[in-house]
Amino acid sequence: MEEGPLAEEALEQGLAAVPERTLWLDIQGLPRPELLERLGQILGLSPLTLEDILHINQRPKVEEFEGYLFVVVRQLRLLKNGEIENEQMSFVLRPGLLVTIQEFPGDDFEPIRKRLRDGRGALRKSGADYLAYALMDAAIDSAFPVLEAFGEAMDAVEEAVWNRAGPETYAVIHRLRRELRQMRRAVWPMRDVAAALSRSGIDAIGGASRIAFRDCHDHVLQVADFLETSQERTAELSDLHLSVVSERTNQVIKVLTIIGTIFMPLTFLCGVYGMNFDTAASPLNMPELTWRYGYLAFWLVALLIVGGMLIFFRRKGWLGSRPRARRKKP
Repeated sequence: MEEGPLAEEALEQGLAAVPERTLWLDIQGLPRPELLERLGQILGLSPLTLEDILHINQRPKVEEFEGYLFVVVRQLRLLKNGEIENEQMSFVLRPGLLVTIQEFPGDDFEPIRKRLRDGRGALRKSGADYLAYALMDAAIDSAFPVLEAFGEAMDAVEEAVWNRAGPETYAVIHRLRRELRQMRRAVWPMRDVAAALSRSGIDAIGGASRIAFRDCHDHVLQVADFLETSQERTAELSDLHLSVVSERTNQVIKVLTIIGTIFMPLTFLCGVYGMNFDTAASPLNMPELTWRYGYLAFWLVALLIVGGMLIFFRRKGWLGSRPRARRKKP
């Protein structure tokens, strides 16, 4: 095995086919258009392929051209700052040659490079198609830490909904739903890509590698199922948030209604005894104004009304918890 950088001036010589050898050219970061055009001339790539490599908003797809296979996949990666990177990766595959073009520098392929260096497993003994399977499988598996982080985030949001539901919690739910939609658009077409690579009829994929690509298809289905479940869960969290906010609003309105209901009879009494009646003109003009204990009687009646209403509200379950009914002794 030989490993090292390939200079631009030695590109044509480095890509020359060697019998019974497999060449993996890994380009990290989008190349310059003139460099990519030169690479296309050396490998005989279609202008459509070069255009798809440079335009990074491509959907995952498989295209078979004369002499090579072109595959576009998307890799979801969880960064150290907690953000999610949605990277486009382009594969150009033909017998004895695999070219991978990554959107950003840095990848998750170091374990595969270590396996190549150590010569472990079937990777060194297999061709470029099996190496393409290993790289695509690693790109798909990088989504599982993202899914785990999303699961933890949804658990935290669910707890926040019950404890302190507010506008900021709803904003987090909306952000999770938006990110899940973007991830779904990246993962959903990958099912068709993995399924196409696992079926017969593609000359660049051998029989053993087709069987291996079924493993990629299973992993993509797992990711897609998790995304579907997560979308349903975020929708349920949104409904739960609205229900909790509505319930708390109802509780506030209920307390305010009870307070207003309690003060209604007191306002009536104060209004009645606040009228300007002259008891000297007639004994019927509110005789309570001349009673010795009229003021105390007024407060006694007011307190009895308030206490009676509070007891009535509690028995109805409108205030506090409803008292449990006592069981009759047999």
